[in-house]
Amino acid sequence: MSKPKRQIRRREFLKVAAAAASVPAARYARILGANDRVRVGIVGFSDRFRQAHLPAYAKLGKELNFEIVAVSDIWSRRRDEGQAEIEKVMGTKPRPFRNNEEMYAARATDAVVISTADFQHAYHGVEAMHAGQDAYIEKPVAHRIEDATAIRDAVRQSDRVVQIGTQRRSAANYQMANEYIRSGKFGDVVMAEMTWNVNQPGRWRRPQLVAAIREQDTDWKRFLCNLPYESWDPRKYLEYRLFWPYSSGIPDQWMVHQIDTVHWFTGLSRPRSVVANGGIYLWKDGRKSWDTATIVFDYGPLDDPAKGFQVVYSSRMTNSAGGTKELYYSNAGMLNLDTNEITPTGGLTERFAAELGMKANQLATMNLSEVAPTETAANTGADSSTTANIRNWMECVRSRKQPNASIDAGYSHSVALCMTVAAMHTGRKVMFDDAKRDVVMG
Repeated sequence: MSKPKRQIRRREFLKVAAAAASVPAARYARILGANDRVRVGIVGFSDRFRQAHLPAYAKLGKELNFEIVAVSDIWSRRRDEGQAEIEKVMGTKPRPFRNNEEMYAARATDAVVISTADFQHAYHGVEAMHAGQDAYIEKPVAHRIEDATAIRDAVRQSDRVVQIGTQRRSAANYQMANEYIRSGKFGDVVMAEMTWNVNQPGRWRRPQLVAAIREQDTDWKRFLCNLPYESWDPRKYLEYRLFWPYSSGIPDQWMVHQIDTVHWFTGLSRPRSVVANGGIYLWKDGRKSWDTATIVFDYGPLDDPAKGFQVVYSSRMTNSAGGTKELYYSNAGMLNLDTNEITPTGGLTERFAAELGMKANQLATMNLSEVAPTETAANTGADSSTTANIRNWMECVRSRKQPNASIDAGYSHSVALCMTVAAMHTGRKVMFDDAKRDVVMG
């Protein structure tokens, strides 16, 4: 079978990435003055953009002089909805484009927000770098290592300001937790436990839209980007989070937020190894993504296996008990990012320390909420951490400084994600080869 005209295969994508890296972004980018209006294009009018980004622009747009001037979406319905909703909220109607190629050819924008399907983020990010655009790229950056490498290289070799949508890095309570752990007062991390539990059979389902969409109303081949061609499937288009290789589901959507904090707090760039177990235990609706997952990470210095700690991440879509939690443990106590409390919980007590002639090791109680409002950032709506992350990006577009959630942080969470996906698909222990930039099976 001949290759469809618009289909771009992996080899061609890597060529595009190389081209993006080799062409100075300034060739395409408008030189902005300190107070110039920043013209923003929306790449994909998604639920995420409508629920979280658009309210943030309503708050920040006038103050920081960022205006949404364009919306690019390959589905005519989303394009029309985007135009109408943005005009309703912002007061000005953005120019519609059928695809990114048309938008960039028009030279209408200085920056873009990429809020498309999980597997498209890196591909669209490389396009943005090639077009000289500053970019806010939603997470995950990538769940295939070749895509993660391509976007990291493209950003590094450009002069563009790129923020990744791991918004915890801009939340005040997480910033305080990071400073506290890095100060040494917490002690070495010995364990982290993370959960993300919901009870939502309809999470990521779009049955009414699936019934309504027609292939002729969108561009299926453009949707596939650099994935192998397959026939039109409205469920994979609209419910992509339930189907690999469009998404891995739980790890793509939730795990990367929490595993990113491990990298941030400890300065470690990736796990040493990952194992995973789970399956589709209840919601048997044709999905391929697990509804229940337990993933165990080993972290520590790559050159010293005697040092380190374990991270246990568990998530289920079948029972919401426990909710969203991030618990960090040291020998002296616990950091609870659900309640924003640092306590001596579980720390070494006098009774057990005395048995070996040791001293008790107990943290002083501290409440991060005294300085920062309690927020787990589990909410994917218009939470304050997303608004703070967007503000940080806007300010960095002005100052040309590195934003809080850099492309290197995005690459790190992508490596952890790629290792997790490999562990899920093979049932084996997975490591990573930094030199080859690829996963290694144990």
